[in-house]
Amino acid sequence: MRIPSLQSLLDGAARDQHTRQLSRVMLRRFQAGRGWNMDLVFIRILFVALLAGICFFLHPFGPQNLWLGTATGAVAAVAVILFERRVRALSLRQLIGAVAGSILGIVGAALFCLVLRSALPGDKAALAQIFVLLMMTYVGLVVGASKGELLHPVALGALSSPDHPARSNIKVLDTSVIIDGRIADIAEAGFLDGTLMIPEFVLRELQTVADSTDSSKRQRGRRGLDMLQRMQANEQLQIQIVADDFPAVREVDLKLLELAKKREAKVVTNDFNLNKVARLHRVEVLNINDLANALKPVVLPGERMTVLILKEGKEFSQGVGYLDDGTMVVVDHARKLIGKSVDITVTSVLQTASGKMIFGKMEETGKAGEMPTARVIAEYAPPRP
Repeated sequence: MRIPSLQSLLDGAARDQHTRQLSRVMLRRFQAGRGWNMDLVFIRILFVALLAGICFFLHPFGPQNLWLGTATGAVAAVAVILFERRVRALSLRQLIGAVAGSILGIVGAALFCLVLRSALPGDKAALAQIFVLLMMTYVGLVVGASKGELLHPVALGALSSPDHPARSNIKVLDTSVIIDGRIADIAEAGFLDGTLMIPEFVLRELQTVADSTDSSKRQRGRRGLDMLQRMQANEQLQIQIVADDFPAVREVDLKLLELAKKREAKVVTNDFNLNKVARLHRVEVLNINDLANALKPVVLPGERMTVLILKEGKEFSQGVGYLDDGTMVVVDHARKLIGKSVDITVTSVLQTASGKMIFGKMEETGKAGEMPTARVIAEYAPPRP
């Protein structure tokens, strides 16, 4: 049994410490956010106590109904807090739409009240004016919030062309696509515009992978954290880390889909199964494997190429090689030529859900009965089975 050296142990500890430091940097902002949430809870409790105390000392219902006024103040404060929580859940455009709708509703109510003053007697006119004011403010608030998306310039342009509705420009990144690393190159090349959103539960999953006892998983987690730091350092990319979570949902993939529905965003992934589930949930997916397959060169039957045979195929006489882009090439009668580079002619191309496969046969020599030509590769000579 080989005993690890002291230097290797120190290097492993240093790498683990570096990984933990990266994960702490990524989660530091969320810890600050949780601290603000605790302060917000304290402020809300203080607001309820303050409003209840004011009603206790001012006794709006008379000195004989002192506790009734206090309870009314506390209930009113709780109602204001509930309204504030709903307002915080609105997007910026929805909030602007709600404010604009409320102002228009109040202006409309003021015009109605001018008519009601002359049409009804004093007591009934005052009651009708209050009712109209509340109704118009409520209608303006609700309608303005629901139509707030129309304040977006792209959506305003879509009013004249209903066949091209506006879409959100947010992309939610999956854990697998962050670990893969190609997303950083694609984003830096300018093929991903808009905001790249990274949920907190994805960061937690990355941290779990980076702290794994399995060396391969730990290396993948570190690479994912490095990719995030690389993208955050690029000023041309809009990286947004959100704390949205769905405690009722356990699986990270389903949480991603729920977040994409909530934000009207697209999911960026390279997970084939997540792609299928997202289609069932009617969520748009950008699969970088589909992009890689689309960028592969087109190979037509009859073309010639050179392939290094690396292993056996499923059939008895087949050999398998790979192109530079990872495309599998199956060659007939090449099983005995493992470790050699052969010239082949493409016979057919098969496009599958997992990628493209090329089938070919080796070129025949001029003399009958001779084996096809093969060039030995000295750098690669795997043992024969």
